[in-house]
Amino acid sequence: MIAKVSPDDIRARFSGAMSAMYRDEVPAYGTLMELVARVNDETLAENPELRARLEASDTLDRISEERHGAIRLGTAQELSMMARIFAVMGMYPVGYYDLSTAGVPVHSTAFRPVGEAALKRNPFRVFTSLLRLDLIADTTLRDEAAAILAKRQIFTPGAIALTEKAEKQGGLEAEDASRFVAEVLETFRWHDKANVALSMYHRLHDAHRLIADVVSFKGPHINHLTPRTLDIDRVQALMPEYGIAPKAVVEGPPTRKCPILLRQTSFKALEEPVSFDDGKGGWQSGTHTARFGEIEQRGIALTPKGRALYDALLDETRKIVRPAADGSNAAAYEAALADVFKAFPDDWATIRAEGLGYVSYYLTEKARADLPSTLDVEQLIADGYIGFDPIVYEDFLPVSAAGIFQSNLGDGAQQDFVASPNQKRFEADLGAEVLNEFDHYGSIEKASLEACLAAFARQIAAE
Repeated sequence: MIAKVSPDDIRARFSGAMSAMYRDEVPAYGTLMELVARVNDETLAENPELRARLEASDTLDRISEERHGAIRLGTAQELSMMARIFAVMGMYPVGYYDLSTAGVPVHSTAFRPVGEAALKRNPFRVFTSLLRLDLIADTTLRDEAAAILAKRQIFTPGAIALTEKAEKQGGLEAEDASRFVAEVLETFRWHDKANVALSMYHRLHDAHRLIADVVSFKGPHINHLTPRTLDIDRVQALMPEYGIAPKAVVEGPPTRKCPILLRQTSFKALEEPVSFDDGKGGWQSGTHTARFGEIEQRGIALTPKGRALYDALLDETRKIVRPAADGSNAAAYEAALADVFKAFPDDWATIRAEGLGYVSYYLTEKARADLPSTLDVEQLIADGYIGFDPIVYEDFLPVSAAGIFQSNLGDGAQQDFVASPNQKRFEADLGAEVLNEFDHYGSIEKASLEACLAAFARQIAAE
């Protein structure tokens, strides 16, 4: 029997192929990768404690390989097929995000690996959005957009066939796995010829720029690919040195000693030449703005209590200063953010003790040399028998995602939609339920603590 290639290996190959393709399509992405590599190396050299913690938790090597991409789909059929394709790569839907609350007519999930071993092998994620045609006020345009989307096929016959083969036989052998990566990559490739006439593009664009991006093209070209940095403020400061103009404000929480959740920045989307159908068998020249560069810094995953505090502090900040799309009040916003977030503890011990963030517990060297007199968790931590590390937040923030979208759609792109989260409809279109991120992180924390206590119980029983 010929061995199957593991989903983790297929995902790693696909992530590498995607990165190479995007580097060819968007040269600034290659420049960004060089900058991030420099900053990460310098940060680790200056912070031996951080390096030691990453090495101890076996997560140092994954940093340089870490990426997330983003795509926008148009139909329920596209979403359900995409879910099947990602499953072949060991990527599953985690979380539900309603971006209509921030003026973007999509709802989304993140396809990613969920097990610790899978994340360490390759933590590739794809933030996947589905267009909400129901949010288009113009019913005629809504029907026309639906008709355009119904005619397209974003997956190659080979990608569909190999996905079906993987489902039937429980995976893919080496040759098929290589073909699968090449076939699926075509879905994410940039196409400079639109599916629509320039006049239709403008109508879609006037409804919302993101609607035009989803409906007007052959496929859901990847619109950004994001490396992970260990110091996003330094990357932001150095981007102009590398000929890259950063967005004015880093999305997410402020600079902290103990990073929480996710911070993101980006450079402006590229205005690219596109040919539109002229209705006479030829092409008409135009432009489209969609693809951009993004960088992220990840912190600890927050509990529902921690997330509620984060959301409240972010809301409080935005009542004081709401960041303008053109960056004109960036300094005032950053000052307000830093001041308001003083209410969020900035040391790991307090974050854990107050139940604000998820941690992974482990036995210390002392635990291996000495037997404790109690199995009380807090006492074991206080006495140095059990240590803990923050669990990295592997997911996304809807306000931050919308902020990135808006900064790349243009200053006047903000539009109001009625906030209308519809997770049940999204999951019906997806063909599966999304994993609840809080349950997921909670189970990791619980399992790590139970493993520590079980080890102590075995030691005591052996005495």
